[in-house]
Amino acid sequence: MAKLGKRTRAAREAFAGKDNVTVEEAVDLVKTNAKAKFDETVEIAMALGVDPRHADQMVRGTVDLPNGTGKTVRVAVFARGPKADEAKEAGADIVGAEDLMETVQGGTIEFDRCIATPDMMPIVGRLGKVLGPRNLMPNPKVGTVTMDVKEAVASAKGGQVQFKAEKAGVVHAGVGKASFDKDKLVENVRAFIDAVQKAKPAGAKGSYMKKISVSSTMGPGVSISVDNATGN
Repeated sequence: MAKLGKRTRAAREAFAGKDNVTVEEAVDLVKTNAKAKFDETVEIAMALGVDPRHADQMVRGTVDLPNGTGKTVRVAVFARGPKADEAKEAGADIVGAEDLMETVQGGTIEFDRCIATPDMMPIVGRLGKVLGPRNLMPNPKVGTVTMDVKEAVASAKGGQVQFKAEKAGVVHAGVGKASFDKDKLVENVRAFIDAVQKAKPAGAKGSYMKKISVSSTMGPGVSISVDNATGN
């Protein structure tokens, strides 16, 4: 713990006085100070001027990060027959129907993304209380309820990130690894910000993007200038 404390203090000192910097400066700071013994995830958090409790202010969507996430994504697919075969051929880790439902109901959730064909939704719907809180519930709005199973699995495996505003109006996600080249991380960060910007709901009032910050798994956050990030 002592070493962790020293790293954290050093990072905080390096970040001191550096607020509302450019995306490039923020990524450089986070990369330079990510010194844990594992490859830390670079994370982004965005505070939005929305109240997700209102349907017309919900922010959700997906973004295909140009340089991937650096993370191995385990994909489960609810499908039968030819679509189940298609899912397996596309590289899905788990494929099933009622049997998969029973596995999940039993408390075993060994996947990071869940995809379903439309005809499977009566079965998947029974898992709402289990998958919903984990943000794993298939949803047609983000392309995880689809007949194009092959494309959905490929996107999930290839670096597609889902985002959804939480109760306080905060959106967060992993956008790469500290080991990524700086330029690739910058590309990913900008792609994520752009996707959230385009997902601005009709009911959003006043300032939409209030604060943006990036951090590594074990490091403090550094705030990014909203104007620089959005090109305003």
